[in-house]
Amino acid sequence: MAQALRAFLGRPTTKAGIAVALAVQIIFSVIWMTGYSGVNDRTNQFGIAVVSDDRQIGDQLAQQLVKELPFQMSLVTSVDEAKRLLNEREVQMVVHVPADFTAKAAGADEGAKIQYWINESNSTMVKGVMTAVSGQITAQANSQASAAGISSVLQQQGMTADAAQAAGGKLSDRVAADVQSMNVVSGMNNQMVPMMIVLASWVGAMIMALNFKQTSLAIGTSIGKWRLFGAQMIVTVCTAVVVSLIGAGLLVALGGQMNSGFGAVWLFELLMLLTFMLVSQMFIHLLGMAGMFMNILFMSLQLVSSGATTPRELLPSFFHTIGTFMPATYGVEGGMSLLFGGPSASADVLMLVLISGLALLVSLATVFFKKSPSVGQQQVAPRAVSPLN
Repeated sequence: MAQALRAFLGRPTTKAGIAVALAVQIIFSVIWMTGYSGVNDRTNQFGIAVVSDDRQIGDQLAQQLVKELPFQMSLVTSVDEAKRLLNEREVQMVVHVPADFTAKAAGADEGAKIQYWINESNSTMVKGVMTAVSGQITAQANSQASAAGISSVLQQQGMTADAAQAAGGKLSDRVAADVQSMNVVSGMNNQMVPMMIVLASWVGAMIMALNFKQTSLAIGTSIGKWRLFGAQMIVTVCTAVVVSLIGAGLLVALGGQMNSGFGAVWLFELLMLLTFMLVSQMFIHLLGMAGMFMNILFMSLQLVSSGATTPRELLPSFFHTIGTFMPATYGVEGGMSLLFGGPSASADVLMLVLISGLALLVSLATVFFKKSPSVGQQQVAPRAVSPLN
């Protein structure tokens, strides 16, 4: 057993396997603990657009919300403009005070409503935080703005100050929340699809790149480096087409939500997967087998910085910045838009094309400067031993 153990531990592949297992623990622990540190303390980075069509209490309430709420608040002139910002994920919620807010709050038959819109084509955390905020805004409108505003209006209409204050207090609980969702996501299984696609695509691309490197080492002396590289690219593209088609097909078969249709989702997944393959192969071309460590590092960085699990607005500045250079960020944002609804994915497509093109150029340069094996040099297979020899 001792001899077998020494032999096993003496192999480079065994040492590499131990090193990878150790690297995964170190990389994930450091990146995830630092990337998600203080996330709950940065919810003030969320944006909220406030629109008031009511020239009395509504305007007072809107000004008060912009001044007091601990978020990135902005006054917007129209609901359509605010919804555009929400759809493009520039804000996380729209608060609308309707034109009849004062009249209904002071009326005897029905109370007033504040309208809220939340974009579900986001990380699940966005909906949870914004729903809680809508409740706080409604409570604030009831306890402060409504009572004070209605009291002021009644006073202007000739009622004494004491009577107006009493009437305002009675009406202060007549404001209700009307929360509506934009780009509704059907179930938690669909909400997790963008992260699942990114994780599955990168892990598959990373392992494929490692195996392609081993194949290249095995046959590299029998053919030229450019023919070998060309063959690898052909196999990569064909694999990306087949794998993405199967992946998109499984989403349909399992009830996946596809707002933009199967064709658009499949083509986008194809581009994302091909980009992941080219980037992971780039590290292998540059660093050899050691490039696997860079691929593991990139996997962890992308899961944290892409916005698949936590909104990018809540991440530390380093991870927010580095996410702009990671293909997974555009895979997640474009995927959400195509699956659930949102802005055009054309900008995400362009970024994936640029990243994949850059990765391909780096790989081409690496192959160009790599020493080519002798033409015609063959690996001689060992001769089979036969009893007839």
